[in-house]
Amino acid sequence: MEAVNCGIHGFHEVLGVDTDEIYCHWSLESNDTEAVQEAYQITLTKGLAFDLSPESVAWDSGKVASSAQRNVHCKPTDGFDSTCNYWWRVSVWNQRGEVFHSKPNYFFTAYAKSRHLPPWSMNQTYMPHSSLIFRSWFEDEPNRWKGVWLGDGGDKPFYLRKTFDLQKKPSRAIAFASGLGHFNLSVNGKPTSNHVLDPGWTNYHRTVQYVGYDLTPHLAKGANAIGAHVGNGFYAGDQGDRFFWPNYEDQTYVRHGNELCFFCEVHLFYEDGSHDVMISGPDWTTRKSATTLANIYASETHDKRAYPIGWDTAGFDDSQWAAAKPVTGPRGELRYQHQPPVILHETFHPISTKTLKPGVVTFDLGQNSSIMPKISIKGDAGSEIIVRYAETVDDQGFVLMPDPLFKEFETHVYSKVILAGTGDSEVWQPDFSFTSARYIQVEGVSLEAGQGLPVIQSAIGRHVSSAARQLGSIKTDKDDVNQLINACYWTYSSNLFSYHTDCPQIEKFGWLEVTHLLFPATQYVRDIEALHSKILEDILDAQEPSGFIPNMAPDTRFMCGPMRNCITWSCAVCFIPDLLKKYYGSTHMIKKVYPSAVRFVEYMQTWEKKGGLIMHGLGDWGRDIAFGNLQANIETAVYHKCVKCLEMMAVELGKVDDAERFKEWALKIHDVYNEHLLVTDDPEHPQSYYTSLDDYPRKDRHAVAQAIALQFGMVPPDHVADVQKSFLSEVSDGVMRSGEIGLRYLFMTLNDLRRPDLVLKMARQEEHPSYMRFLRRGETTLLEFWQDECRSKCHDMLGTIYEWFYAAVLGIKPIDDAYKTFSVRPPYESEFDEVEGSVDCPYGKIQVHFRRDRTASRVLLDLVVPMSITATVELPEIHGVVQIQSLQGSRLELDGKERTFQIKHGKYTVSLEGV
Repeated sequence: MEAVNCGIHGFHEVLGVDTDEIYCHWSLESNDTEAVQEAYQITLTKGLAFDLSPESVAWDSGKVASSAQRNVHCKPTDGFDSTCNYWWRVSVWNQRGEVFHSKPNYFFTAYAKSRHLPPWSMNQTYMPHSSLIFRSWFEDEPNRWKGVWLGDGGDKPFYLRKTFDLQKKPSRAIAFASGLGHFNLSVNGKPTSNHVLDPGWTNYHRTVQYVGYDLTPHLAKGANAIGAHVGNGFYAGDQGDRFFWPNYEDQTYVRHGNELCFFCEVHLFYEDGSHDVMISGPDWTTRKSATTLANIYASETHDKRAYPIGWDTAGFDDSQWAAAKPVTGPRGELRYQHQPPVILHETFHPISTKTLKPGVVTFDLGQNSSIMPKISIKGDAGSEIIVRYAETVDDQGFVLMPDPLFKEFETHVYSKVILAGTGDSEVWQPDFSFTSARYIQVEGVSLEAGQGLPVIQSAIGRHVSSAARQLGSIKTDKDDVNQLINACYWTYSSNLFSYHTDCPQIEKFGWLEVTHLLFPATQYVRDIEALHSKILEDILDAQEPSGFIPNMAPDTRFMCGPMRNCITWSCAVCFIPDLLKKYYGSTHMIKKVYPSAVRFVEYMQTWEKKGGLIMHGLGDWGRDIAFGNLQANIETAVYHKCVKCLEMMAVELGKVDDAERFKEWALKIHDVYNEHLLVTDDPEHPQSYYTSLDDYPRKDRHAVAQAIALQFGMVPPDHVADVQKSFLSEVSDGVMRSGEIGLRYLFMTLNDLRRPDLVLKMARQEEHPSYMRFLRRGETTLLEFWQDECRSKCHDMLGTIYEWFYAAVLGIKPIDDAYKTFSVRPPYESEFDEVEGSVDCPYGKIQVHFRRDRTASRVLLDLVVPMSITATVELPEIHGVVQIQSLQGSRLELDGKERTFQIKHGKYTVSLEGV
């Protein structure tokens, strides 16, 4: 038995852990199908290597009789030491009493009790006249930040550097650094990581993230140099003469700071046990960047002639550079960037290249996605190149913004590159910006020499997204379905950064409805536990003293009315902890979130109407472009769910009285909901149904109203069958009359009623609303609304069908937390004859391969169930003999009366006759 995939809940990288307690997890692998974990032991040690000697052991759980592999609490009596190398190892015992040890797992701590950098003067001087006041600060040197915010006093990108000599090579070197808005860190001329757009986006008045880097392989004995390149980001957004969405129309953007800034601490550890610290200070030098505009909305200006070649190497002459200035820096508390960093993934090469007119060349990458473009050009010094990006082109092939309200995005989003004329190819890639694009249009170039213009030699797009690992895969025997799955994947992947964006092109905002609405689908795309832990922290930072939570976090652009105050968005503070528990078995955020979640729901209580309804909000946003409807139905169901989530959190925290309070509160909302919305006495419709209050007293029977009531558990048991029939009568024509909120619950209800035919009919409509209409028109990602031409063509809010493909077509759904038990129900009633895919759940990879032989009325199902979890295989209502063959040799046969069977760890082939 082997313990693998060991990690710490909520942390993707672990070079700067800034908490006094951690929650560990691991999964198991074994060739023995009978193997189970009977006990575990976690051993925590300090030092440059894992060492079990008594003086190195910092904490030991002892042998714990338990099968737990998630949420295992580790908290030394006095917390963790600051800036210390730690190792933890899990030992597990199987059913025979045999013990197996994982590989040692490393992490490095920062400062759990210190959250701000000191000003330069206070960092250097122990002021005698105030010695008692500052004694705790200066005498607790090991547990406080030492670096200082530096800059050049301006708001344009700059370089910072420092050279230093090492008498010997350190055994380990860890750097903590942050630069606002974004920064790139390098040592001796090489990047220190594969990250881009560090640090994560936050409300910089409340939280500033720092990043940990392992410099050990980059440093050498003798002369070394460390360099930082700092740009604007959202912290001190620079519009220049380009498009900048927070300033669109009303110029309301308020900067978090007016000075770009950077700090760094480098911790050097040596074999002899010594520990040196090098910090940022006025002994660093600075100069302006060759990138003179860093507008995060895909507009930069870069002058190759001004680039100081070798600026971050030890031999560079910086005698003409200025001394760096200690600056005030941001107000926010320093927190570790524990969510996955943003990195570059796949590279898209053009599938076609075309000269549109002399001097203008366009490249079609074949796939729309979030990208950083990269071009290679050869030309004369001073040549100016313009690079534009587009999701759409016009009939001639020029970049096009189809929405007339956003033509500024077409004309005022571009990057300008000025060549140095070195005689060689000159490569440009943005430093601090990205966009969503399929097309790259380059102006001021030609494809061939002799045209009097620089020659463009290549243009590619490098997909930029979260570094979280990919978890799912699915492929069917239907080409159009595979095409739609692919479009959904690229749309989701293109919206995962340091928060879940609404689109990577125009807005880049952290609207909150997608964080919970698309969570079940997104967890098939990437491991999002750490990302959503950070999103919860963004929400807490955005919350106001009244308990109110705005619709986006960070609250980058001030909105008003329901665009700012809508429970279907801000409910994320309650929903996400529930989703983290369901899909990851993770409860580590509940203690932190609970007080804020209670204040939020108590605030929402002040918006109640008719004794418990919430009627203020965006309703089923996205239906008929942006038509709000069903507010009382949707908002109140969400309100009820928020209170139920509070009940769950109270139970987890052992708050018995709170749990009872929220249980009674939820029952009250449930009763008021049914009192006003459930119709049981309509002579024209003998079946019960839910109406909206949109045009009271007129009654309607929207399918979404029925689906919301069913999926949120609002329907009294004796009315469920009627409401299901009312729902089916409203969707029988296969038309999606739904916006983004209702769509997920529409698909979930159709799955419960085993109607894949209706889902596929909806998806394949010739006219909108239709997914396949997008694809037939050549789109490779999803659009913002059900219309042919949108301002944004990489919007995932309508992409909840992706969840349906995994849950209803591949057939994998969690039952207990973290898939501890899960169901498998392949698409027996559907048109699919072959479906293959996998889900890498918290306990390991679940694999399914479904094949149907219609001639023989036979189905074959190959299954792989990871260790420690149990699968419930659901069978169709009508079937013959079922044979279950384990690849380990066991065999079982069931008759046609069985509806389910359970299997544990192993590989299986299931054969069903008469299907």
